[in-house]
Amino acid sequence: MFKQKIDKLLIGTNNKGKLREIKSLLPKSIKIYSTSLFNLRSPVENGKSFTENSLIKSKYFSKKTGLMCLADDSGLEIDFLNKNPGIYSARWGGKHGNFDRAIKRVYKELNKKDKNWKNKKIKARFICALSISYLDKKIACVTGKVEGYLSDKPRGKNGFGYDPIFIPLKKRKTFGEMRPSQKYKIDHRFQAFKKIRKFL
Repeated sequence: MFKQKIDKLLIGTNNKGKLREIKSLLPKSIKIYSTSLFNLRSPVENGKSFTENSLIKSKYFSKKTGLMCLADDSGLEIDFLNKNPGIYSARWGGKHGNFDRAIKRVYKELNKKDKNWKNKKIKARFICALSISYLDKKIACVTGKVEGYLSDKPRGKNGFGYDPIFIPLKKRKTFGEMRPSQKYKIDHRFQAFKKIRKFL
């Protein structure tokens, strides 16, 4: 286990929504840096899992800046679509990560598979892999997930990514309809944070 107290941390993401959520979960005593401060572009994510892609990012950004880095790789798995988009969740939004486009693609793929999908409960889950690396060394890597199902149309303007179409189990609202403070207490990133907290 890593013994040194972490007082400075780079958040390895260029996604403003993720940055906001991760900042809100971190202890206030840690000084946070964002990749935009260093004008860093994201590395090529060619891993085969959320864990591999998270480590690619945390090691890459750490080596570029000399700072310890926490990176997240997350996405939506839809059982009915053979667990797609999965690790390709952001890529479904095209080159500029347009999630309106990604959501339209989800509905298009569901329609292709079954015209009556809206009458079924389409199971899905959000998965988040969080890793902390210092240069080439992995310090921690954990995953969290939240189970739920899909809404038959986008609802709510809060959150980011696929939040407007995901309803967590035992809830009626999509993540897009929830207040950030509600969502942050139950989502996949929070579940991963509970496991990684002991390293911070």
